[in-house]
Amino acid sequence: MPDADSATTMSIWGHLRELRGRLILSLIVLVAFCAVSFSLAPQLVQIVAVPVGGIQNLTSIEVTENIGVYMRISLLSGFILAFPFILYEMLAFIMPGLEPNEKRWVLLSIPFATVLFLGGAAFSYFVMLPTAIPFLLNILGVETTPRLSNYVDFVTDLVFWVGVSFELPLLMFLLAKLRVLTAGWLLRQWRFAIVIIAVAAAVITPTGDPINMGLLMLPLTALYLLSILLAYIANPVRKQKPKV
Repeated sequence: MPDADSATTMSIWGHLRELRGRLILSLIVLVAFCAVSFSLAPQLVQIVAVPVGGIQNLTSIEVTENIGVYMRISLLSGFILAFPFILYEMLAFIMPGLEPNEKRWVLLSIPFATVLFLGGAAFSYFVMLPTAIPFLLNILGVETTPRLSNYVDFVTDLVFWVGVSFELPLLMFLLAKLRVLTAGWLLRQWRFAIVIIAVAAAVITPTGDPINMGLLMLPLTALYLLSILLAYIANPVRKQKPKV
C-alpha cells in the first residue's frame, strides 16, 4: 500500500499535469485567435491609427517593421478575444479547492472580467489617446511623423495595461468573497492606495504629464472606491450576537 507521502507526491504531479494541460489548451486557443486577427490586421491597423489622424500620418523605415506591427496587433487582439477562455482555464484549475458557493462566484466573474477589461481598453482608446497623442506630437512645436512600430507599441501597451488595471474591482470582490480581505481593511488603506494608484498611473501613462496622469488616476480611484463597496457586498461585516 502506498504511503501518505507517495499519495501526496502523486497528487502534486497530477495538479502539475492538469496545469500544463490547461496552459497548453489556452495557448492553442490564443494562437487560433491570433491567426484570425492576423487576417484582419490591415483593418485593425487603420483603427489603431485613428487617434493620430490616420495611417497616412505614420511612417515605416525598416524592412521588417510592417510585419512586426502586424504580429503585435494580431497578438493583442487575439489575446482580447481569447481572454474569457484563458481566464476560465486558470480559474478552473483552482476551483476544485473552493466551496460550491465560491465556485459560483468565480464562474460569474468571467463575463464581468471581460467587460471590465474591454471597458479599460475603450477608456484608453477613446479618452486617453486623443489627449496624449496631440500633447506628444506638439510639445516642442516641431513637425513630427511618428514611426509606425513606435506608435503601435505605444498604443497597444497603453490599451493593454489600462485594461488590466480596470480588473481591480473584480479582483477585490473575489478576494473578499474568499475572505482574504475585507471592505474595512481596504478603507483603512486608502492613503497607500492613492500612492499606489499615482505610481501606477505614472508608469502606465506614456507622457508623464499631470493631465494624462490625472485622466487615469480619476477612474482608478473611482474603481478603488467601487472595490470597497463590492468587498462589503461580498463579505459584509456582521455584528456578533451577544452571548447568553
